[in-house]
Amino acid sequence: MPLRNRLKEYRARLGVNQQELGSRVGASRQTISLIERGDYSPSVTLALKIARVCGVTVEDIFSYEEETK
Repeated sequence: MPLRNRLKEYRARLGVNQQELGSRVGASRQTISLIERGDYSPSVTLALKIARVCGVTVEDIFSYEEETK
């Protein structure tokens, strides 16, 4: 998947678990887990909420890499 993320790292910096982060951004614990594993790409709105809660930009947490063939 070309969308990479450092969400687990930033969540750890906040000192919260997946459930707490989910509550803060209006998502489920399962959604946070899927994002951290790279199995789910968040909507722009959710990515912005996550970045705001973490106190960083979206680009600090998420990066897009083109797939090579």
